[in-house]
Formats: sequence, structure tokens, C-alpha cells
Amino acid sequence: MKIRTASVLVTLLSVSALPFAIHGAPKQWNVDKDHASVGFEINHFFTPVKGQFLEFGGAFTLDKDDLTKSPSVVFTVNVASVATANKKRDGHLQSADFFNAKNWTELKFTSSEVVKTGDNTYKAVGTLQIRDVKKPFEMPFTLLGVQKVKAGLMSSEVMGIRVKTELNRNDFGVGTGSWAANAVVGEKVGIDILLELK
Repeated sequence: MKIRTASVLVTLLSVSALPFAIHGAPKQWNVDKDHASVGFEINHFFTPVKGQFLEFGGAFTLDKDDLTKSPSVVFTVNVASVATANKKRDGHLQSADFFNAKNWTELKFTSSEVVKTGDNTYKAVGTLQIRDVKKPFEMPFTLLGVQKVKAGLMSSEVMGIRVKTELNRNDFGVGTGSWAANAVVGEKVGIDILLELK
């Protein structure tokens, strides 16, 4: 009788604890590309020129209740999808002078940890690879919000994230030969990424 009672208690405790374990577990989030963008800005002489990458994705394993417990973020960008509203310039950016899209098809950021830096602000610490260069990189971002969404019988969650940062293109060999100089094309590249995750 005692064994039976103990068995029932263990079962009840296991079942009652299960929702809490699931609730706090990191989940896989997918990019809603209809509500996301990857933009950049760089000076040509003195004038900022804007551009974007149209194809991007990744694997976002995030704990929405505590992002610092998120095990990993992998974000990739297709180099050949660069778009600056100028086909000639887009082709030049894909050439060996800049991204060398033929040999290096994607930009890739892989996080090792997420650190909280303030109210709704964080940084993903990890490695950024552009061309054949890998460097430690910090991706600061703001958590715009998390919300449950119901569509008929189905329900899901939506998370909004914005990344605003910059990098030095020459640190990654983007701009070789005479294009490494910053007289015409600036060194600093502003990055603005908006992601809606589901």
C-alpha cells in the first residue's frame, strides 16, 4: 500500500511539474520574412547610400521568458540578394572586389551567449563570418515585444527584435585593392535589422 501511494504521488508531481518545464524551455522561432528586413548604409564620398539583403534566415532557439538562457542564434544572409536600387552597383558588390559571392555565398552570425544590457536591450555575443574572415562580434538588439496570436483554432507567439549596430568592412576584407581605401566608399557600415519571429 505504501509503495502504491508513493508511486501515485511521484506520478502526480511529475505531471504537475510538466507544464512549467515546457513553459520555461527554449523554443525554435522562425523568421516571418513578410515582416522582416536586413538593411545597411554606407557613405559614398559624403552621401549615405542605403541597401538591403532580400534573402536571409537562420535558426533562433530562444527562451522568451529569459533571453539570457537562449542556447543559440544562427543568422544567415544570402550575399547574392544584395539590392541597392542600382543593378551595376549590386553586381560590383557581389564581385571579388567586395563580397566575392561566387566563393562566399553567405554572411553568417553564430551566437555563443545572450547578455542583458538594460530594459529590453540585449547583445548576442558570438562570431561573424564575412567572406573567409571570422571575427568575434557583438550584435546589440532591442526586444520590441512578445505576444500571443490566435488564428481560428491555432495559436502562436510573435516576437519582435531590432538590431542596430555597425562594423568596419575592412576588418572582413570587403573592399580589396584600391577599394580598401575609404576616400570613395566609407569604412563604417551601419546595420539595421528588423525581425518578426514566430
